Amino acid sequence: MTEAMAVYGMVFAKLAIGLLAIILQINLMGKGNLAPTSALDQLQNYVLGGIIGAIIYNDQIGILQFMLVLILWTILVMSLKFLKGNLRFFKTILDGHPVIVIEKGHVLTEECMRYGIQAAELKLKLRTAGVQYVTDVKRAVLEQNGQLSVVQFGDENIKFDLIDDGQINHFTLAVIEKEQEWLEKEVEKQGYKIKDVYIAEYKDGEVVSYPYE
Repeated sequence: MTEAMAVYGMVFAKLAIGLLAIILQINLMGKGNLAPTSALDQLQNYVLGGIIGAIIYNDQIGILQFMLVLILWTILVMSLKFLKGNLRFFKTILDGHPVIVIEKGHVLTEECMRYGIQAAELKLKLRTAGVQYVTDVKRAVLEQNGQLSVVQFGDENIKFDLIDDGQINHFTLAVIEKEQEWLEKEVEKQGYKIKDVYIAEYKDGEVVSYPYE
Protein backbone atom coordinates (compact mmCIF):
# COMPACT_ATOMS: atom_id res chain seq x y z
CA MET A 1 0.00 0.00 0.00
CA THR A 2 2.82 2.35 0.94
CA GLU A 3 4.66 1.56 -2.30
CA ALA A 4 1.54 2.23 -4.37
CA MET A 5 1.03 5.55 -2.61
CA ALA A 6 4.64 6.50 -3.32
CA VAL A 7 4.17 5.71 -7.02
CA TYR A 8 0.96 7.73 -7.26
CA GLY A 9 2.59 10.54 -5.31
CA MET A 10 5.45 10.65 -7.82
CA VAL A 11 3.01 10.71 -10.75
CA PHE A 12 1.02 13.52 -9.13
CA ALA A 13 4.19 15.52 -8.44
CA LYS A 14 5.34 15.17 -12.07
CA LEU A 15 1.88 16.12 -13.32
CA ALA A 16 1.89 19.25 -11.14
CA ILE A 17 5.38 20.20 -12.36
CA GLY A 18 4.33 19.62 -15.98
CA LEU A 19 1.28 21.85 -15.53
CA LEU A 20 3.41 24.59 -14.00
CA ALA A 21 5.89 24.26 -16.89
CA ILE A 22 3.09 24.77 -19.44
CA ILE A 23 1.79 27.85 -17.59
CA LEU A 24 5.33 29.22 -17.32
CA GLN A 25 6.02 28.77 -21.04
CA ILE A 26 2.75 30.46 -21.97
CA ASN A 27 3.58 33.47 -19.79
CA LEU A 28 7.21 33.66 -20.91
CA MET A 29 6.68 33.21 -24.63
CA GLY A 30 3.26 34.67 -25.27
CA LYS A 31 -0.13 33.20 -26.09
CA GLY A 32 0.96 31.53 -29.33
CA ASN A 33 0.71 28.18 -27.55
CA LEU A 34 -3.03 28.65 -27.15
CA ALA A 35 -3.68 29.41 -30.83
CA PRO A 36 -0.59 28.31 -32.79
CA THR A 37 0.10 30.37 -35.90
CA SER A 38 3.57 29.10 -36.73
CA ALA A 39 5.43 25.83 -37.08
CA LEU A 40 7.49 26.60 -33.96
CA ASP A 41 4.35 27.11 -31.86
CA GLN A 42 2.94 23.81 -33.08
CA LEU A 43 6.21 21.97 -32.47
CA GLN A 44 6.54 23.50 -29.02
CA ASN A 45 3.13 22.17 -28.01
CA TYR A 46 3.69 18.69 -29.46
CA VAL A 47 7.12 18.18 -27.92
CA LEU A 48 6.20 19.63 -24.53
CA GLY A 49 3.11 17.39 -24.37
CA GLY A 50 5.22 14.40 -25.43
CA ILE A 51 7.86 15.12 -22.80
CA ILE A 52 5.30 15.43 -20.00
CA GLY A 53 3.22 12.44 -21.12
CA ALA A 54 6.20 10.13 -21.58
CA ILE A 55 7.97 10.99 -18.33
CA ILE A 56 5.00 11.08 -15.94
CA TYR A 57 4.61 7.29 -15.93
CA ASN A 58 8.32 6.46 -16.25
CA ASP A 59 9.57 5.32 -12.86
CA GLN A 60 13.18 5.46 -14.05
CA ILE A 61 13.10 9.25 -14.38
CA GLY A 62 13.03 11.21 -11.17
CA ILE A 63 11.63 14.66 -10.47
CA LEU A 64 15.01 16.41 -10.76
CA GLN A 65 15.68 14.83 -14.16
CA PHE A 66 12.15 15.74 -15.25
CA MET A 67 12.66 19.37 -14.23
CA LEU A 68 16.03 19.47 -16.00
CA VAL A 69 14.48 18.26 -19.27
CA LEU A 70 11.71 20.88 -19.01
CA ILE A 71 14.22 23.65 -18.30
CA LEU A 72 16.42 22.65 -21.23
CA TRP A 73 13.44 22.49 -23.58
CA THR A 74 12.22 25.93 -22.41
CA ILE A 75 15.68 27.43 -22.96
CA LEU A 76 15.87 25.88 -26.44
CA VAL A 77 12.43 27.21 -27.46
CA MET A 78 13.19 30.69 -26.09
CA SER A 79 16.49 30.74 -28.02
CA LEU A 80 14.75 29.76 -31.25
CA LYS A 81 12.08 32.41 -30.73
CA PHE A 82 14.77 35.03 -30.13
CA LEU A 83 16.60 34.05 -33.32
CA LYS A 84 13.33 34.00 -35.28
CA GLY A 85 12.40 37.46 -34.03
CA ASN A 86 15.76 39.01 -34.88
CA LEU A 87 17.05 37.19 -37.95
CA ARG A 88 14.97 36.79 -41.11
CA PHE A 89 17.08 33.75 -42.08
CA PHE A 90 16.00 31.80 -38.98
CA LYS A 91 12.41 32.99 -39.33
CA THR A 92 12.28 31.54 -42.85
CA ILE A 93 13.82 28.24 -41.73
CA LEU A 94 11.54 27.83 -38.71
CA ASP A 95 8.24 29.12 -40.12
CA GLY A 96 8.73 28.84 -43.86
CA HIS A 97 7.36 31.55 -46.13
CA PRO A 98 4.07 32.35 -47.87
CA VAL A 99 3.51 30.64 -51.23
CA ILE A 100 1.50 32.02 -54.14
CA VAL A 101 -0.92 29.33 -55.38
CA ILE A 102 -3.16 31.47 -57.62
CA GLU A 103 -1.88 34.32 -59.78
CA LYS A 104 -4.21 36.49 -61.90
CA GLY A 105 -6.95 33.88 -62.13
CA HIS A 106 -4.54 31.04 -62.92
CA VAL A 107 -3.90 28.16 -60.52
CA LEU A 108 -0.20 27.42 -60.04
CA THR A 109 -0.70 23.67 -59.95
CA GLU A 110 3.01 22.91 -59.49
CA GLU A 111 3.09 24.88 -56.24
CA CYS A 112 -0.17 23.31 -55.09
CA MET A 113 1.15 19.81 -55.68
CA ARG A 114 4.48 20.62 -54.03
CA TYR A 115 2.71 21.60 -50.82
CA GLY A 116 0.10 18.85 -50.98
CA ILE A 117 -2.93 21.02 -51.71
CA GLN A 118 -5.61 19.07 -53.52
CA ALA A 119 -8.13 20.75 -55.79
CA ALA A 120 -11.06 20.18 -53.41
CA GLU A 121 -9.03 21.62 -50.52
CA LEU A 122 -8.09 24.70 -52.55
CA LYS A 123 -11.72 25.33 -53.49
CA LEU A 124 -12.79 24.88 -49.87
CA LYS A 125 -10.24 27.47 -48.75
CA LEU A 126 -11.48 29.86 -51.45
CA ARG A 127 -15.11 29.42 -50.40
CA THR A 128 -14.10 29.98 -46.79
CA ALA A 129 -12.55 33.27 -47.91
CA GLY A 130 -15.83 34.20 -49.62
CA VAL A 131 -14.65 33.51 -53.19
CA GLN A 132 -16.49 31.19 -55.55
CA TYR A 133 -14.48 31.28 -58.77
CA VAL A 134 -10.73 31.09 -59.39
CA THR A 135 -11.07 33.65 -62.17
CA ASP A 136 -12.09 36.25 -59.55
CA VAL A 137 -8.77 35.86 -57.73
CA LYS A 138 -5.95 38.26 -58.47
CA ARG A 139 -3.62 36.50 -56.05
CA ALA A 140 -4.04 33.77 -53.42
CA VAL A 141 -1.27 33.07 -50.95
CA LEU A 142 -0.88 30.01 -48.75
CA GLU A 143 0.26 31.28 -45.35
CA GLN A 144 2.68 29.50 -43.04
CA ASN A 145 -0.19 28.29 -40.83
CA GLY A 146 -2.03 26.72 -43.78
CA GLN A 147 -4.60 29.50 -44.20
CA LEU A 148 -5.29 31.04 -47.60
CA SER A 149 -5.11 34.83 -48.02
CA VAL A 150 -6.99 36.01 -51.09
CA VAL A 151 -6.73 39.27 -53.03
CA GLN A 152 -9.52 39.68 -55.59
CA PHE A 153 -9.50 41.80 -58.71
CA GLY A 154 -10.54 45.31 -57.70
CA ASP A 155 -8.99 45.11 -54.24
CA GLU A 156 -6.86 48.21 -53.78
CA ASN A 157 -4.92 47.16 -50.71
CA ILE A 158 -2.48 44.33 -50.15
CA LYS A 159 -3.35 42.13 -47.19
CA PHE A 160 0.27 41.46 -46.21
CA ASP A 161 2.60 43.52 -44.06
CA LEU A 162 5.68 45.26 -45.45
CA ILE A 163 7.52 45.04 -42.14
CA ASP A 164 7.11 42.59 -39.27
CA ASP A 165 9.11 42.82 -36.04
CA GLY A 166 11.61 45.24 -37.53
CA GLN A 167 12.27 43.00 -40.54
CA ILE A 168 11.36 43.64 -44.17
CA ASN A 169 8.90 41.26 -45.77
CA HIS A 170 10.49 40.86 -49.20
CA PHE A 171 7.57 38.70 -50.33
CA THR A 172 5.20 41.67 -50.00
CA LEU A 173 7.66 43.96 -51.75
CA ALA A 174 7.70 41.58 -54.69
CA VAL A 175 3.88 41.50 -54.73
CA ILE A 176 3.60 45.30 -54.95
CA GLU A 177 6.63 45.45 -57.28
CA LYS A 178 8.68 47.78 -55.08
CA GLU A 179 12.35 47.74 -54.04
CA GLN A 180 13.84 47.68 -50.56
CA GLU A 181 15.35 51.14 -51.10
CA TRP A 182 11.86 52.55 -51.73
CA LEU A 183 10.56 51.11 -48.45
CA GLU A 184 13.56 52.41 -46.50
CA LYS A 185 12.98 55.93 -47.85
CA GLU A 186 9.26 55.81 -47.09
CA VAL A 187 9.93 54.75 -43.52
CA GLU A 188 12.64 57.39 -43.10
CA LYS A 189 10.16 60.08 -44.20
CA GLN A 190 8.12 59.14 -41.14
CA GLY A 191 11.17 59.52 -38.91
CA TYR A 192 11.93 55.83 -38.41
CA LYS A 193 14.33 53.14 -39.47
CA ILE A 194 13.27 49.63 -40.45
CA LYS A 195 14.42 48.17 -37.13
CA ASP A 196 12.25 50.73 -35.26
CA VAL A 197 9.01 49.53 -36.91
CA TYR A 198 6.88 46.82 -35.30
CA ILE A 199 4.42 46.61 -38.22
CA ALA A 200 4.22 48.50 -41.52
CA GLU A 201 1.20 48.12 -43.79
CA TYR A 202 0.62 49.10 -47.42
CA LYS A 203 -2.67 50.97 -47.67
CA ASP A 204 -3.98 53.13 -50.51
CA GLY A 205 -0.51 53.28 -52.05
CA GLU A 206 1.13 54.50 -48.85
CA VAL A 207 3.21 52.94 -46.09
CA VAL A 208 1.56 53.07 -42.68
CA SER A 209 4.07 52.42 -39.88
CA TYR A 210 3.49 51.36 -36.29
CA PRO A 211 6.80 51.79 -34.44
CA TYR A 212 7.98 50.26 -31.20
CA GLU A 213 7.13 52.56 -28.30
